[in-house]
Amino acid sequence: MKNYDIIKRPILSEKCYAGISSKIYTFEVDKRATKTQIKSAVEQIFNVKVSKVNTSNYDGKPKRQGRSEGYTAAYKKAIVSLTADSKAIEFFESLA
Repeated sequence: MKNYDIIKRPILSEKCYAGISSKIYTFEVDKRATKTQIKSAVEQIFNVKVSKVNTSNYDGKPKRQGRSEGYTAAYKKAIVSLTADSKAIEFFESLA
């Protein structure tokens, strides 16, 4: 897998905004990606040093619209912590 295939998008929620000041960022990642792959992808894409990666798998929730039933998409979330001497990711700086 390529680096841009591993990192799909940033997750921007109220809880994620609280971690930006302490260099903790949250991304939606490919379900098959491992922690080491996620670490190397973030380091190469954003030119930062990653200290820790935590991952969580989320199943789709059941939803209904009228008579039709289905599930929301399942995804994997990665919480990435940077080292203290690393620079911050510029994309998130305007959000903090």
